Amino acid sequence: MARPSDRRRGSDPARRVAWHVCRRVDEGAYANLELPKVLKAEGIQGRDAAFATELTYGAIRMRGLYDPMIELAAGRPAHRIDAPILDTLRLGAHQLFGMRVPAHAAASETVGLARDVNGAGAAGLVNAVLRRLSERTREEWTEQLTAGLNPIEALAIRHSHPAWIVRALRGALLAAGTATRESVEDDLQALLEADNAAPHVSLVARPGLCTVDELVGVGASRSVLSPVGAVLPSGDPGAIRAVRETRAAVQDEGSQLVALALAGASMPGGDRHEEWLDLCAGPGGKAALLATLAARQDAVLFANEVSNHRTQLVRKTLAAVLDAGIEVMVGSGDGRDLGGEEPDTYDRVLVDAPCTGLGALRRRPEARWRRTAGDVPTLATLQRDLLTSAIDTARPGGLIGYATCSPHVAETTQVVDEVLGRRADVIREDARPLFRDTAGRQVTDLGAGPTVQLWPHLHGTDAMFFALLRKQT
Repeated sequence: MARPSDRRRGSDPARRVAWHVCRRVDEGAYANLELPKVLKAEGIQGRDAAFATELTYGAIRMRGLYDPMIELAAGRPAHRIDAPILDTLRLGAHQLFGMRVPAHAAASETVGLARDVNGAGAAGLVNAVLRRLSERTREEWTEQLTAGLNPIEALAIRHSHPAWIVRALRGALLAAGTATRESVEDDLQALLEADNAAPHVSLVARPGLCTVDELVGVGASRSVLSPVGAVLPSGDPGAIRAVRETRAAVQDEGSQLVALALAGASMPGGDRHEEWLDLCAGPGGKAALLATLAARQDAVLFANEVSNHRTQLVRKTLAAVLDAGIEVMVGSGDGRDLGGEEPDTYDRVLVDAPCTGLGALRRRPEARWRRTAGDVPTLATLQRDLLTSAIDTARPGGLIGYATCSPHVAETTQVVDEVLGRRADVIREDARPLFRDTAGRQVTDLGAGPTVQLWPHLHGTDAMFFALLRKQT
């Protein structure tokens, strides 16, 4: 007869889902796209779905802390542990240190998962490592791991961010005027903690297609920050009819405020029928909001994307907008070329530039492990080229909004400074008065200006950056 410890005992479905998603993320998938598909395929809903979500996101997000713990407990480097077993161990570590799961349950359930997905031999290793991990508290492990490290390296382990990102965020807080030399360490810790907190689900009611009241009527609460936003406290946003019909959508409130700011900026010309351009429109969230705002102002939006595949994503996002008869011109083209092809054409141009995504680490748990400091110079070159092209497409007197979902100085103010330093036909405008909350008040803590920097720890949004430029006549 097999020993009790060797008897196969099936793991629960929520933990299996978490493991399968972690494996797919390790192979290149995105957790926010993969998890809903697997939950739906397995028929997991309600509390079990919430458990699987927290377990998946937490294990991926916190691996910068858990892997060094596992290395000490296993007596070997993480890269010498088979990747599927390492994922199981991360899931066990998150139950021990990041969730309210009793230690005995975390260990026994994870060993059961290991038997299911890694095999009986691996279950012994998982059992031994988790028992060693459970002998100390999270703080005791963290103190051992950070002993003797410099402050940046210690924060990187404690808050599970690569050290280069910690340095970049510290510099961004200072550059934006959000932090002072005296406050920056506390502000940085608050930001890192916010990056590791599960974000709420933000919804946008696309004007003319859906109202915030409609979203409130199905269980959401009105956003305090965005006049067109709502917050869903729990549940599947896909279960909301307006979301399924693309009259509403999941969209960070920071992104909503960026679109509202560009649409709300003053423009000379009175009764002119404006033409707007979204230069990098994919996957289409800001374009859909801009299109409905443009329609209210008797303007038309042109949405551009670089590839046919991404252009189709934009069309899909715009389905309800197009069905409502709102005119949107959607096309494919390299945004870097449009300035030469369509000079002095558009009244308002949005450049939502490709970036490192360091502002959305709450929502994309794997992003911090996929990006490297070496990605920044290449992206900054692309960002400068796109902004230059956007300025060229704008008519004299027209507005250009430059946005990134990253606060990294090399992707934000440095890009704007370098582009404007080479030309005399563009001025910066103060964007801060355009960021208005639901009550009509200017949003606070936007930085020293004239640009805007939003923050997860201050605004509950992604760390969106926005600069408003005007082309001179």
